[in-house]
Amino acid sequence: MNRLLALLKKEFIQMRRDRLTLVILLIMPVVQLIIYGFAINTDVKHLKTAVFDQSLSAESRELLNSFTASEYFDLIYIEDSFEDVNRRVDAGDAKVGVIIPPDLEENLKHNRQTPVQVIVDATDSQSAASAIAAAQSIGNVKSQEVLQEKYGLHSSQTSLYDVRVRAWYNQDFVTAFYMVPGIIGVVLTMTMVLITSMAIVREKENGTMEQLIVSPLRPWELILGKIIPYIFVGYAQITIALFAGIIVFNVPVRGSITLLYVLSSLFITASLSLGVLISSCSKTQMQAIQMGVFVLLPSIMLSGFIFPRESMPDFFYYLGNLLPLTYYLQILRGILLKGNGLEIMWPQVMALVIFILLTLGASIKKFVKTLN
Repeated sequence: MNRLLALLKKEFIQMRRDRLTLVILLIMPVVQLIIYGFAINTDVKHLKTAVFDQSLSAESRELLNSFTASEYFDLIYIEDSFEDVNRRVDAGDAKVGVIIPPDLEENLKHNRQTPVQVIVDATDSQSAASAIAAAQSIGNVKSQEVLQEKYGLHSSQTSLYDVRVRAWYNQDFVTAFYMVPGIIGVVLTMTMVLITSMAIVREKENGTMEQLIVSPLRPWELILGKIIPYIFVGYAQITIALFAGIIVFNVPVRGSITLLYVLSSLFITASLSLGVLISSCSKTQMQAIQMGVFVLLPSIMLSGFIFPRESMPDFFYYLGNLLPLTYYLQILRGILLKGNGLEIMWPQVMALVIFILLTLGASIKKFVKTLN
């Protein structure tokens, strides 16, 4: 019994000394609880919406107010042409586009049906289905209100607001089209971050760090030497996953594969840089793995991989903007499903470049401090 108590005492002392691991173990459940409780919301609301109001009448304003009051649509962009609405949806700035015809007021005065076009980005079939149902419901309710207020009618077989929905990019609402690009990004994140998170700390545990210190290699050369081999591994993973997605799930490729590979190099480098930064901050491989998992959880949950980011609270939405996976998923889905080019996706490219510069700079600075 005394031997067991002595061993327990030793383990508690060792646990107390390894403060980083202890903090991670205690904070991880809290972080998971907060993310699952607040950030994950399957009720799709507050979809960013672009509007082209050609009527500019009191009736059109009432209709748009109904869209806003439903809480499903946030009228963020007021555009001057159909092309501008199209551009917003293509770029992913807006999930929904609403086009109101110029003769809306005149048609309602004469009890004539008027078409209201609603464009929905259907790459995320869950969000698209919610948007379509909400838009059609708003059209029916507003029609009944107008009939009752202006004509004293309580019901009609014809809806005055003929909401015509056009689902873009995924007309059949195939879930795999949305999920397969997301899985590619998540697999890359998990493997690249976890593999390189042990790159430097492995040298410490194996006792080969001293050899690196006395070598003529500069810190940035050593960091790049740890990163570059895994870039080829990342490309192999992308190729295999893309091939499987296209052959097995019939995922369309509407954009440039060459552009996809070029931009994938940015995300792979960003993930590897993050892994090296974790490795340089860790003392043991166990710590590196724990920190890697700690970083991966928010990446998977807040990047839009499964749950629509539009339904997240503002804090978690903006927190997701700090994650490279968020931008890579937009690039993957933009190229594969929308056929987007660099002229549309340059904000995502700039975000990844900035992330790489920050993490690589921090890794080199931390490694220099370690060498000293």
